[in-house]
This record gives sequence, structure tokens and C-alpha cells, in this order.
Amino acid sequence: MTKNKVRSTTVIGLIRDGKAVIGSDGQVTMGDTVLKHTARKVRKLYNDKVLVGFAGATADAFTLFEKFEAKLEQYKGNLLRASTELAKEWRTDKYLRRLEALLAVVGRDNTLIISGTGDVIEPDDGIVAIGSGGQYAHVAARILTKYTNQSAREIVLESLKQAAEVCIYTNSNITIEELD
Repeated sequence: MTKNKVRSTTVIGLIRDGKAVIGSDGQVTMGDTVLKHTARKVRKLYNDKVLVGFAGATADAFTLFEKFEAKLEQYKGNLLRASTELAKEWRTDKYLRRLEALLAVVGRDNTLIISGTGDVIEPDDGIVAIGSGGQYAHVAARILTKYTNQSAREIVLESLKQAAEVCIYTNSNITIEELD
């Protein structure tokens, strides 16, 4: 008996010319069926100072958003500390360690990927990309960052469009959030 695995998401974020941006597609699928076209997988947290996106089970992501925002409050917006503490709790807590998701986090100065295995990764290229189409979007963003003068928003948008063209679990209903 095969289990219906929920697959969804392309989330990508980056900082360019001092502008922090994160975006995602809106598709959620189970097996070979699209369940939703307009899911919102990115949001602003901590008084609109941190951008977060999720890949994975939706209910798990909402739990992680709440936990992460609590850590940001606890550590007064210190993004690295809050991320590390969330990863530790996520890995060691009996309930949380069963959550199946990844978080992409973008602040004014940092881009991070947080996992339930205790990882807090700050990519060398400053681009965070997660989900089924994450690697497609990541490659597109690297090329656009290197060979164009496009803004962070334009790069995120185009990277998501490119991922949507090749990843069957990604659509072109795009949501983008920026830090002001």
C-alpha cells in the first residue's frame, strides 16, 4: 500500500542591494492530484522584520511559524539565535521532531534554512531555496544574480516562474513578501 505523500512548494529568498525578498508558488498536491492552487506559504514575522517560507505539511508549518515567532520574541529579534534555538527544540522535542517541513528565513542581513534535524544553514551565495522546485529556482536565481542587474524582487519572481515551468509540484500563482 502506497502512502499519499503531500508534495508542494517552491520557496526562494535572497538579499540584493539591501533588499530582502522571499516568494513562493501556491500549489499543494497529494499524489498526482492538485489540492490547492493558491496556498500562501510565505509571510512576515516579528513586527514585519523577518520573512519566512515553508515547504512541507501545512499544519506542521503553521506550528513552526508560531514557534519561530515565539523564539524571535524571546531573543528580541536576534535571527541567528532564534533560528538555532528553534532548530534545537525542533530536533529534541518529542512532538516537534515528527513535523515534516523546512523553513526558509530571510532577514535584513541573513538568509537561513532551518530543518528539524537541527540544521541552521546560511548558504554561501545568500540564496535560500526549499521545496520540490527549490533547486530549479535556486539555479535560476544564481544565474540572474550573476548575469543581470535585476532587483531582488525581480529575481525571486523570475526564479519562481522558471521553477513552475519544469517542476510539476510548482505553479505560477506566486506570492512575494519584501522587507521595507
